[in-house]
Amino acid sequence: MKPEVLEALKKYLFQLADDELIIGHRNSEWTGLGPILEEDIAFASMAQDEIGHAQAFYLILHELGEQDPDTLAFYRSYKMFKCCHLVEYPIGEYDFSLVRHLLYDVQEMIRLKALSHSKYEPLAHLASKLIREEKYHYMHAVTWFQQLSNGGEEARIRMQNAFDLAYPLAFSLFEISDYHAILEKESFIISEKELENQWIQEIQSIVQKTPIIMPSVEDKTLHYGGRVGKHSEHLEPLVNEMSEVFVIDPTAKW
Repeated sequence: MKPEVLEALKKYLFQLADDELIIGHRNSEWTGLGPILEEDIAFASMAQDEIGHAQAFYLILHELGEQDPDTLAFYRSYKMFKCCHLVEYPIGEYDFSLVRHLLYDVQEMIRLKALSHSKYEPLAHLASKLIREEKYHYMHAVTWFQQLSNGGEEARIRMQNAFDLAYPLAFSLFEISDYHAILEKESFIISEKELENQWIQEIQSIVQKTPIIMPSVEDKTLHYGGRVGKHSEHLEPLVNEMSEVFVIDPTAKW
């Protein structure tokens, strides 16, 4: 593999892994706080899945010469992360977390389906495997979003407000960086723009079955920056909290 392709591949894998790790951590914050027991368990289970997905991407990075998954996850400065702004925001109320869950996991399902055809075989194999778990995240998100949006007036208003906040943020998932073009040329990935267009169509088809109104987003690049280490104010304290135990003694055995 050419050095420039290897470097681009590593950046992309960090993008995937960091998104999964941070959204997994955010979802885990609902443990013990869910509005009902079923959702408490659901978000905890999905958090475990997403962190497991992150570990799998970090393992590929490790095989490509990077450090072990624990070190990559817990011993980097927040400025080194390549996660998007959407996953960094605090969980807020349940309505925001549910809408973010929908926007993120619809994107993830579309992305994994595309990656399952990647010419980089380790990534294609892993994507095909992760789709099996991700389909349940997708089903959970769509079902609860549509049920609550079609509920009473208070539920509709809350879901609309959450959607208005999260939807513009979600375009950060498709931030375009220089490494994408290199990987597209190698047929390792499809373009972020193509993924974004597929995602918009899928979100529209889901929202059409509810009274929720799709907000207009004039500047889709407003929340760009995460892929190049320019993060929201929410990421640094999250990473500090997440890595607090590990950094006390990185060599400890549990």
